[in-house]
Amino acid sequence: MNRSVRFRLTALLALIGGAVMLAGLHATESPDEAAKNVTDKAASPMPTWATTAVKPKALSLTVNKGLEYLISQQHENGGWGQGGGWRTGQGGGRVEGVDVQDPPDVASTCIATLALVRAGNTPKEGKYAKNVAKAVDFICGHIEKSDKKTLFVTDVRGTQVQTKIGPYVDTFLSSLVLAEMKGRMPDKKSEERMIAALNKTIGKIEDNLKEDGTFAGNDGWASVLSQGLCSKGINRARQAGAKVSDETLARSEKQATLGLDRKSGEFGAAAGLGASAPSDAGVSIYNSTAKGGALQEAVNTNFARKSEAKRVLADAKANKDEKAKAQKDLDHFVQIEEANQSAVAGLVKKLDDKQFIAGFGSNGGEEFLSYMNISETLLAKGGEEWQKWDKQVTENLERIQNKDGSWAGHHCITGRTFCTAGALLVLMADRAPVPVAAKIKK
Repeated sequence: MNRSVRFRLTALLALIGGAVMLAGLHATESPDEAAKNVTDKAASPMPTWATTAVKPKALSLTVNKGLEYLISQQHENGGWGQGGGWRTGQGGGRVEGVDVQDPPDVASTCIATLALVRAGNTPKEGKYAKNVAKAVDFICGHIEKSDKKTLFVTDVRGTQVQTKIGPYVDTFLSSLVLAEMKGRMPDKKSEERMIAALNKTIGKIEDNLKEDGTFAGNDGWASVLSQGLCSKGINRARQAGAKVSDETLARSEKQATLGLDRKSGEFGAAAGLGASAPSDAGVSIYNSTAKGGALQEAVNTNFARKSEAKRVLADAKANKDEKAKAQKDLDHFVQIEEANQSAVAGLVKKLDDKQFIAGFGSNGGEEFLSYMNISETLLAKGGEEWQKWDKQVTENLERIQNKDGSWAGHHCITGRTFCTAGALLVLMADRAPVPVAAKIKK
């Protein structure tokens, strides 16, 4: 067995051995438990639980220019504002003009931080380590000040991102970013603080998650996109070893599969949920990519869960009920894999459809987020479809980058922070983490 394979198998066994399957809906991890394994060693370019699905490209001049733009826009307190443009006023109307206030907000800070992390920066390593550390401090500070029961993690309201894709987007993006910070903070104290913030965020999500996998009040022009970010967040957290309950994952999977035509691989517009369905604004790419991205993350999570179920079935000491549950879990994982395969096939068929790819008709933050979902889904599949898409979308994003390194939206989410970070996440999608178990499976 060569060194690389041995390393991956060791990492997989550690991941499986550390997993705790929970029957309840709400489970959290103590900061002491999470921090006890933190060492003074430099952080890996990837989390210890993850690898990449393909060999990542070197950072391009386009990417580096975009990163420099983001750094230039970071506030002294570690946060990012939306980067200009309109906001929603207290009365519900749109506020525009040069005097529009643009305070730092959690969602903008999260997506900018995620772009820096994809480029190889953590709070303790990389060219922009200090910037990431300040950003995590900003995010954790807002979460700590938030109440324990509602789904909000911030008192900043009226941002473009909240208005367009849902008022809880700050919470969902926080779960995603903090999950990827797990085990990568500079010291035990900062790790404990970050884990406490992650636990609180996951707790808010689990306490407010409805049985159908949606959230009351998650209204927005295209709230299906924030619903997809929630699925990514809770799955990444589970992949990283945080305690996200099986029931939470099941509810998220249920929501992601609703409306999927297994034969065509296409998603009906918010089908099956009636008035509680997250809105897709009538734009096919938003619905398809948000749900497809959620399914791909579920499959990634289930690779490790599948190994645990197989272990129980092979264990002579496991009782009848334990084996029955393990078999039921395996059957469920197969169903999710089949749904994902159908959705990916349906997506691939649409990649040459210019109307589908155009989304609303011009680039907004929603389009950049949809392209990220496509990229992170296709790279898990790999092969010709991934290479063709990556080349196509890279050429397009390089063509429309502004001279200052930013990207701007031309409808809805127009702020340059979200659009720039979103574009960078598309260009660096080959650096997105997948569980070591998923890589071994390939």
